[in-house]
Amino acid sequence: MRLQKNTSLALYSVIEFAAAPDRHIPAAEIAEKYGVSPHHLAKVLSELARSGIVESVRGVGGGYRFTGNARRLTLLDVIQLFEDFAAPSAERREQGDLTPVGAALGGVLAEIDEHAKAILGSISISTMLRLSAAAAASDAQVPVQRLQVGGQ
Repeated sequence: MRLQKNTSLALYSVIEFAAAPDRHIPAAEIAEKYGVSPHHLAKVLSELARSGIVESVRGVGGGYRFTGNARRLTLLDVIQLFEDFAAPSAERREQGDLTPVGAALGGVLAEIDEHAKAILGSISISTMLRLSAAAAASDAQVPVQRLQVGGQ
């Protein structure tokens, strides 16, 4: 699954803020760490603040602070703020979608989307904090372990 840049920035930011929930982290700090413009990141953080996941504090010592519940908030909760999981409307469908092959392929892709949503909905921010800490401890740039999904 490929996420939009705003979605990735939102996930990075939420996890960074949740790792230090008592600290107000300046947007510039996150922007520098992830190599993005502070202006672009501010738009993402504004959406996170509107949703109640983070709070914004202006002035000296200000920044953003995580206000969500890391055990209950999932990756899907954050992703759905920025991604559209709705099926394409009739106006957005292509002619091929109306053929038997298109219908079959559409069914398979819809099922894949449902599996992805189920997995993303099962991974909490606290789980991501543990995975991030393990990655930092092993000084790895790749995922430390593969999540076990469905007892595999």
